[in-house]
Amino acid sequence: MGSRTIADRSNPELTAADRAALLALARRAIAAALGGAPAPAVPDIPGARLHRGAFVTLEEKADGALRGCIGRITGDRPLGDVVRTVAVSAAVEDPRFPAVAPEELAALRIEISVLGEPSPFDPSGPAQIAIGRDGLLVRRGDAVGVLLPQVATEHGLDQEAFLAAACRKAGLGAHAWREPGTQVLTFQADSFGE
Repeated sequence: MGSRTIADRSNPELTAADRAALLALARRAIAAALGGAPAPAVPDIPGARLHRGAFVTLEEKADGALRGCIGRITGDRPLGDVVRTVAVSAAVEDPRFPAVAPEELAALRIEISVLGEPSPFDPSGPAQIAIGRDGLLVRRGDAVGVLLPQVATEHGLDQEAFLAAACRKAGLGAHAWREPGTQVLTFQADSFGE
């Protein structure tokens, strides 16, 4: 699959070679973890050295069913390290699914979403959320919910339904985004897959 990049394409941070290397790294990291082998080395590419948050999503090739999705929001580590770590977490630690078995890996498709810097959202104007471009981060205390930009498009959500879904993902009420003490941030993502 090609890139579902939402970011500015006139000056992309990741080249096609970076994307291919990061996808290969994610697959090798999962295979190593499932086989009890040491983690693979991070490739020496410019994209792997960027400090960005990222999510790795695993889907079944046959029907596109979600099989795991884990990520890291903050961009405080090199992207190669983040991808290697969250790929394994998506395969074996997503609490919604049993761990991926080694024989399942070939039937899974990997997608990586590299996150841009989150920015504050004004809860008085949901219309400012661009469906398909913006992802959501909802936080109140220890409760955190993150939805990638493609979630709204894939599920046909408008801005208010997207906000409600992000709140529910955080374990909050659907309208918590309007309540004091709830922080809502938007972000963009460069999403690409196999």
